[in-house]
Amino acid sequence: MSVGATDLAILAAYIAGTIALGILLGRRAPSAEQYTLGGREQSWLLILLSIVATETSTVTFLSIPGFAYGRDLTWLQIAFGFLIGRVIVAHLLLPLFFSGAFVTAYEVLNARFGGVVQRAASVLFVSTRTLADGLRLYLTAIVVQEMTGWPLAVAVTVAGVAAVLYTWYGGLRAVLWTDAAQFAIYVAGALAALWILVERAPGGVGGILDRAAAAGKLRVFDLSLDLSEPYALLAGLVGGIFITLGSHGVDQMMVQRYLSARSLGDARRALVASGFVVVVQFALFLFLGLALWSFYTDHPPATAFDRSDRVFVRYILDQLPVGLVGLLLGAIFAAGLSGSLNSCAATAARDLWRPFVGAGASDQRELAVTRAMTVAFGAAQIAVAIGGRWLEASVIEAVLGIAGFTSGIVLGIFFLGMFARRVGQRAAMIGLIAGFAGMTTIYFASDLAWPWYPLAGSAMTFAAGWAASFIWRRQPALVS
Repeated sequence: MSVGATDLAILAAYIAGTIALGILLGRRAPSAEQYTLGGREQSWLLILLSIVATETSTVTFLSIPGFAYGRDLTWLQIAFGFLIGRVIVAHLLLPLFFSGAFVTAYEVLNARFGGVVQRAASVLFVSTRTLADGLRLYLTAIVVQEMTGWPLAVAVTVAGVAAVLYTWYGGLRAVLWTDAAQFAIYVAGALAALWILVERAPGGVGGILDRAAAAGKLRVFDLSLDLSEPYALLAGLVGGIFITLGSHGVDQMMVQRYLSARSLGDARRALVASGFVVVVQFALFLFLGLALWSFYTDHPPATAFDRSDRVFVRYILDQLPVGLVGLLLGAIFAAGLSGSLNSCAATAARDLWRPFVGAGASDQRELAVTRAMTVAFGAAQIAVAIGGRWLEASVIEAVLGIAGFTSGIVLGIFFLGMFARRVGQRAAMIGLIAGFAGMTTIYFASDLAWPWYPLAGSAMTFAAGWAASFIWRRQPALVS
């Protein structure tokens, strides 16, 4: 069904405000570093909100309630792993990025192994980030499609162009402030929807919990040792830790946010505190899913849901009053706007283009290239999103599986640099290639659950690189 003019006007106002914010903040980005790092003067609280909003995409906003709707609360096991992983990242990896005037995470690898390893890691980042965030954009487009009746390709393009515009104009400062606004909007929207669900539920919160308990949906811990089960306790904790080591420890999208902080201490404060916020947030979204399950048990939909990702958005469109629908749609749209465009553009310009042109890489030229790359990566994500319709798995599993595929490989390279001093550039590249080959085999020819991917990838990369170092001893890094 299409929504009314009032709700569409609320959503349009949000989109226009986001773009206007980007234009306003873009006036204060006279250099490439200002554009990509916000002058290294951003507050820890703003960075905290951006970290949480960045990982709380439309995937989280729609798929996590859908998970509890169709299953239980075992997703919280992974959230606990996320929290532990943040503490490790804050003390193990963050000091690396503040040890020099780095702009990207992969410049650390250049200093240790040379430009070849740096560029290989950068290519892995921009390719997998484009795939993962393209699928996030696909979920956002589902919302736009539901509310307007537009073809999916048109809905994807509208959402994608909005993300490109505010990022192109404002750079990282626009991304950080837009993330903060998105956090406020989607939390307010989720709470408003939950309030109405609770008010309508027989017995309120207690009634929802009683019914969920009777149906076995309050289970938090799964003690299964099946490695193909992604929502078992061991996979959740250990897998969640290594997912975070990869996603928050060596992924440029997060590292860029840390580097915008005023100090290492501020970056640590933002990162660790974000872990507690994320656990509470996952609990909120999961309970929202239980409330949706309770509601639709009493009021079965006229047409069965073809996938759990659509449950929440259908409730919003069918059950909520005018005005609140616009707020919730704005919240979903906010969560889906990609915050990775600036990170991908900065990585491509700094790690791939700048070494290639050498002395021709003036600051103003780098700024222009970074902005051009923003448009290019926006177009690539739009293309991926249009192809999302053919995805059969849960979108959140697909996104996290893609991210885990390569984040573990890059994490293994960082571990080689930190813990295996004998490893040089050639051995590190062998480790990277071996890790990629191993993860390709695991991804396509095994039943290993996706939370194990970063651990498997980092272990294979580290082991292969360390073994290769006995053949090719470390040579001075060929920085280029």
